[in-house]
Amino acid sequence: MTRVLITGTAGFIGYHLARLLLGEGYVVHGYDAMTDYYDVTLKQRRNQMLLQSQNYSFTQASLEENETFSQVAIEFEPDIIVHLAGQAGVRYSLENPRAYLDSNLVGTFNVMEAARHLQVAHLLMASTSSVYGANDQMPFRETDKADTPLTFYAATKKANEAMAHAYAHLWQIPTTMFRFFTVYGPWGRPDMALFKFTKGIFEGTPIDIYNHGDMYRDFTYVDDLVRGIRLLMHTIPGAPDTAVDNDTLSPAAPYRVVNIGNSDKVRLLDFIEAIEAETGITAKRNYMDMQKGDVFATWADASLLRNLTGYAPQTDIRTGVARFVAWYRDYYKI
Repeated sequence: MTRVLITGTAGFIGYHLARLLLGEGYVVHGYDAMTDYYDVTLKQRRNQMLLQSQNYSFTQASLEENETFSQVAIEFEPDIIVHLAGQAGVRYSLENPRAYLDSNLVGTFNVMEAARHLQVAHLLMASTSSVYGANDQMPFRETDKADTPLTFYAATKKANEAMAHAYAHLWQIPTTMFRFFTVYGPWGRPDMALFKFTKGIFEGTPIDIYNHGDMYRDFTYVDDLVRGIRLLMHTIPGAPDTAVDNDTLSPAAPYRVVNIGNSDKVRLLDFIEAIEAETGITAKRNYMDMQKGDVFATWADASLLRNLTGYAPQTDIRTGVARFVAWYRDYYKI
């Protein structure tokens, strides 16, 4: 059985990935700091469900604790490491940039060091569509330049990509970076738009709508996202002659970058209307100007993912929103 060490398993995406892998017979060790960036109870509930599997074990500690993480990795002996932990949130990076420095740079370095010493078969790490920054040509392709990040969060993720390429080259660590596009779904993060909008709609409080709703996002349903990660786990970057069309395989390292997105851009107002339709409640809207660090639109070209794995995310926005609202009603007993 393949042994997978996942950082961030108490988080939104990490929980869903661990659940998928456990359901397919993998042995998983989770590592998470359980920080209070958002409701810790939500993280604990996710982790408790994972602990019901006999193939799941867990360590609570921060990635900055290098000795702890290193010892956990040595004892677990993973075949694959999937690094999802880190300080998330574009807007929070305006308030507390040091949290991103510590978690996303120092923590990621410690993960790469563990992968180097253990010589894992594959290291996979989360990046973000935010690295495309001020790019205005869409859909975003992995081969586009990503040299104009607009937030420190995006800058740390771009730095992670550069760090990972260097390690892949120096130590021949097969490495895949995946760029996520606005992920949503059950057990989501309370700081994300869908959660905040749904909460406000049920509570009858105004929801903040930036740029007066004239924004577009490539909303990616979480089950689609983790299925893409699962398939990429065994799509290991190799020699240049294993490349596919539109590949980002490095000529200098066993390394590639892959978008995971729905390949569709949805207007923010249409997203809100989908929530209203599902809840049966009209939102109280507080229209606001564009916030610092925000981008007008994101839109993924996910053809590389399809060329590598034969898979493409496909959950439409109304189906995904309906599943989230159903979870929200159940979780909060509405």
